[in-house]
Amino acid sequence: MGGERLKMKKILLLGAMLLSLNVHAKELAGVAVADSVQVGGQTLVLNGAGIRTKFFFKIYVGALYLPQKQTSGEAIIADEHPHRMALHILHELSSEKLFNAVKDAMEDNQTAAGMAALAEQMQQMGKIFDTVKMVKPGDVITLDYLPDSGTQISVNGTACGTISGVAFNRALLRIWLGEKPIQADLKKELLGG
Repeated sequence: MGGERLKMKKILLLGAMLLSLNVHAKELAGVAVADSVQVGGQTLVLNGAGIRTKFFFKIYVGALYLPQKQTSGEAIIADEHPHRMALHILHELSSEKLFNAVKDAMEDNQTAAGMAALAEQMQQMGKIFDTVKMVKPGDVITLDYLPDSGTQISVNGTACGTISGVAFNRALLRIWLGEKPIQADLKKELLGG
């Protein structure tokens, strides 16, 4: 009888541990991360999510959504299927700081010639960010890639603009998944690690 009771306690403890792991996989820094989203009429699944930190500040929770789970950053960057990178803002940022952070991270993963080729798209992104002015905790920026139209930037569900070209989208993805990611542990989390 005592052996059965001990076995039952172990099973219940294991079940509780598994449930708590599942809860943590869907909530980071108080942000509930959805298991799936709709982009361009297609259901995308959560590939991974992590927290971007800088100088001990939590800046955002990043969540990557793909048609199917992938563990290779290079494969995700090369893929031309719809995908979403969602940034759940945790720290107030001006549009200028946000744009400069994105630009710097892109430059870290591009050659000078590669950045020069994206000059028009970078200018367009700067104008989109200027319309936003400021992002605050609770805001959500989504970068949705649709092969037929490009990368749609939205804030809190409102489309702010679309930037055409697969090269621009690949440069954006390299911020998080490239050889010199903005944060190594965030890359690992986005890749499901």
